[in-house]
Amino acid sequence: MEQGFIQEVFSNKILIITLTVWALAQCIKVLIGVIVERKFNFRWFIGTGGMPSSHAAGATALATTCGLSTGFDSVIFALAAVFAMVTMFDAQGVRRSTGQQAEILNRVMDDIYWKGKIETNRLVELIGHTPIQVMIGSIVGCIMAIIFYKIW
Repeated sequence: MEQGFIQEVFSNKILIITLTVWALAQCIKVLIGVIVERKFNFRWFIGTGGMPSSHAAGATALATTCGLSTGFDSVIFALAAVFAMVTMFDAQGVRRSTGQQAEILNRVMDDIYWKGKIETNRLVELIGHTPIQVMIGSIVGCIMAIIFYKIW
């Protein structure tokens, strides 16, 4: 029974394409980070934020492959498309605002620290995405999903 479950998971075309697109978007993000920053930072592999949005790429790939597989008029596509919209809205809205607030708080804490009154850890600033990062991630996700869907 367990063998069948694992085999079913690894033969799920939609899941494999979605995870592949997400991973490739993360790799693109790391590559861009290395080119721009001229250094490698392992946190780019596991962190959030940056160009392109792997959240948008993965969610769009999921919606695209669901549409290609079940039809763009199916309930499954509708669910995946709404999930993608919510994911992308959150990535560039709420999480981006959280990152901006963290940046401001870090500046305040730096000021207080340098005056010798407090010692604390810095907050993570690169949490969300700009609208362009989400848009590019969505385009990357859609294009890669179509290509992979035709290949597999």
